[in-house]
Amino acid sequence: MKFIFADSLDYVDPAFDFIADQSPADRQPYWDDAYPHEILGYAPYDGVLVSRGIIGDHRVKGKYTASQARRFHLVGARKFLRLDKPEFAQLDIFGDCGAFTYVQEERPPYSPAEMAEFYDECGFTHGCSVDHIIFDFDAGGVGLAGGSDNAKNRFEITLENADNFRRETRAIGARFTPMGVVQGWSPGSMAEAARRLVAMGYEYLAIGGMVPLKSPDIKRCLAAIREAVPASTKIHILGFAKADDIDSFHGYDIASFDTTSPLLRAFKDAKQNYYLPGDGLTLRYFTSIRVPQAIENPKLQRAVKKGVFRAEELVRLEALALGSLRAFDRGEADLEETLHNVLVYSAPLVEEKPYEDCKGSTALGLLAQRYRITLTEKPWKQCACTICQHAAIDVIIFRGSNRNKRRGIHNLAVYHDHIERLDLKRAVDRTDDLSRYLCAAEQ
Repeated sequence: MKFIFADSLDYVDPAFDFIADQSPADRQPYWDDAYPHEILGYAPYDGVLVSRGIIGDHRVKGKYTASQARRFHLVGARKFLRLDKPEFAQLDIFGDCGAFTYVQEERPPYSPAEMAEFYDECGFTHGCSVDHIIFDFDAGGVGLAGGSDNAKNRFEITLENADNFRRETRAIGARFTPMGVVQGWSPGSMAEAARRLVAMGYEYLAIGGMVPLKSPDIKRCLAAIREAVPASTKIHILGFAKADDIDSFHGYDIASFDTTSPLLRAFKDAKQNYYLPGDGLTLRYFTSIRVPQAIENPKLQRAVKKGVFRAEELVRLEALALGSLRAFDRGEADLEETLHNVLVYSAPLVEEKPYEDCKGSTALGLLAQRYRITLTEKPWKQCACTICQHAAIDVIIFRGSNRNKRRGIHNLAVYHDHIERLDLKRAVDRTDDLSRYLCAAEQ
């Protein structure tokens, strides 16, 4: 099972100064920055996925600048992503349309011919057909029963585009593997879509619309699809948001999946921000310690404007929290003192009150419990990756993109190792036959 990382310009500045909280004055974004495989010295994934919608153009506003988009088209995906060195030659580069970026449109803005040409000219190894996301879902739906008019329209658009896309790839002699995208509103409709895609000649299917679904519903869909297509058909899950639960899916013979979850959770999850290997085949999670910049944090600045705090006092508390954490890391401050100073600065963020006015609050107490675990365990000292060795305690501090994305890149490395450990288990223990999972999915 291949772990494909869905990239969205997720690089960091290797020269970032954690003490001064700034990059060098002459830093050139992208050119002086490092992708995860560059800062780690190895690729923490089996491939990278790039969405056309993320690159953007005059029709869809992406995340790339105009010059970055031009360069991507000019030099190709592998060189732009700096995967053109021999040690990265084996990594796959998947492409899709980025259907979430045009979800409100009546039809996708890209034609099958345009996307086939884009994938081929930019050197992708795999390219997805042009799909239109369906958000409706009926877990009990059989065949093509049910579904709104909008869902059925998107179903037909997706299949029509897939048929034309497959014809275009044959016509141009495409050098990439075409992937037919499955969209549907139920396990039955997805199975029918998969059956039709295989009839078109697709040997690799990409299952879309999985992001909002819970694991049992995803399994129902996969079970139905597996029953509808030959065993040789490869399956990829697009935007697999249940990445931490991946071990329960291996009975469905998933060839690959893409996710950004390990990186995003570094700064978008309330509790599970830092990964470490757990006992056996599990992961452990730790809460990062939030020390935002006092003069830039919107909540803190609102409190200043309301007269609840003075800006100078917040800056002082911020410096005290950071200084205490670094002293703790050096063994020069004890846990209780450090935790207290962090919580004093956290109180304005959590309760919008001075610490003395809310130190007994439930929210602050729960935060203190999570922070105590993080400080007691010192997870950054248990990791030998380049990021943790260089950043030390700063990797666990929730503060600015360069720290937060570094923590996310660390998570990618831990997660990739996790996937490899799970694969090793499967090679040894194959008691998880597909029929058992198919039966479970029907329950």
